[in-house]
Amino acid sequence: MNKNILKNRKAILSAALVIAATASAFAQGNGIAGINEATSMVSSYFDPGTKLIYAIGAVVGLIGGVKVYGKFHRATPTPARQPPRGSARASS
Repeated sequence: MNKNILKNRKAILSAALVIAATASAFAQGNGIAGINEATSMVSSYFDPGTKLIYAIGAVVGLIGGVKVYGKFHRATPTPARQPPRGSARASS
């Protein structure tokens, strides 16, 4: 009787493993298609995103250049930092 129970358990376990393997194989097919679609969508945004970053960098560079030109034009030097009190430079 124990041999029949063991055979039934092995048969049930084998059937469950075959069903699980089949289900995962079908799930991978849809998953791969989804990954490929996501990859193509991200790739389509790469070139416009690169151009946007270049444009932002150009605007920031122009603003910085105007600020530097304004400082040179007014001839106002940047104030020098004072050393902290009690440091070697301050006492000597």
